[in-house]
Amino acid sequence: MSADVADADAMRRAIELAARGLFTTDPNPRVGCVIVRDGRIVGEGWHRRAGEPHAEVLALGAAGAAARGATAVVTLEPCCHTGRTPPCADALIAAGVARVVCASQDPNPRVAGGGIARLRAAGVEVVVGTGAREARVLNPGFFARFERGRPHVRLKLAASLDARTAFADRRRAWITGEAAREDVQTWRARSAAVLTGAGTVRSDDPRLDVRLAYGDRVRQPLRVVLDPQASCAPTARVFAGGGALVFVAPEALAAAHAAHAGSPGVRVEALPRAAGGVDLEAALARLAALEVNELWVECGPRLAGSWLERGLVDELIVYYAPRLLGADAPPLAVLPAADDSAGAHFEFIDARFFGRDLRVILTARREESACSPGS
Repeated sequence: MSADVADADAMRRAIELAARGLFTTDPNPRVGCVIVRDGRIVGEGWHRRAGEPHAEVLALGAAGAAARGATAVVTLEPCCHTGRTPPCADALIAAGVARVVCASQDPNPRVAGGGIARLRAAGVEVVVGTGAREARVLNPGFFARFERGRPHVRLKLAASLDARTAFADRRRAWITGEAAREDVQTWRARSAAVLTGAGTVRSDDPRLDVRLAYGDRVRQPLRVVLDPQASCAPTARVFAGGGALVFVAPEALAAAHAAHAGSPGVRVEALPRAAGGVDLEAALARLAALEVNELWVECGPRLAGSWLERGLVDELIVYYAPRLLGADAPPLAVLPAADDSAGAHFEFIDARFFGRDLRVILTARREESACSPGS
């Protein structure tokens, strides 16, 4: 077996391991590592959560003395800085590995090639690029945060076959079935934050929390509400239990602080105004500063239209129920008339059934890049 084929096989295993941290590693990336010696995996590990050992350290620990002279295959460049844990590049050097294969350079400027340089300076052979696309798919938000200064944005919509998102009389009722709603829980669970608008809070009073357990505990995402006029009642369920952030317009900041003064764990911040509400780009920049990698958006048609019109949606996830709601029902998104060059184009990447409902996933294809981020 050639080295390239062996590296690719080992990287696939490392990616499988990295995926085990899908719901737990934020704000760190999901990373897996295997130690290979004489064509056999002698140690493997994956990063579980921030502050705990990184994948390389766990894999080296499992390999023990067999790591000397072996190849370490890791889904992201080994770190070279001391954060909550020591540098992984140093651990690999100390263990005596002869070769490191990593999928890509770390976009974090605290690493950004430094780990690779440190390994090479110590005489370790380093190969970069094996399985790069597949490994990147696991961490779209981590790359987006450092490369674009904002989280990876997923917009979720639930609609009828005629692209309507609620009943015409606006009564509160589910459009999709239980299986589709359980799938939404998995997307919320992998997201660092879940965002909605004031209109949805007032009309639906959602919790926007995670109610399914993954592993040994449930990590609740930050719940974010865009409430320009501070119109949401502090007793709304989205604010229960803390862990919420309210973005308001500057002129509503004092009123919002007063309204939420007795709400523990609820933060209020002002954002610049924009047409129809607050500046969405500013919201994304602030969330990136809070180390939000992946943002899950569930909102009404007007706010959904704003995200789409601004070209800020990286993935569009739509659940279609096999029913018709009629022309008087609210639409999928409120958008202005647009020519073919406006906003973002999308391409289908997945379609599958959840119960009787069909879920489709699309990624954005913007003209300037002609490519889309992974999901």
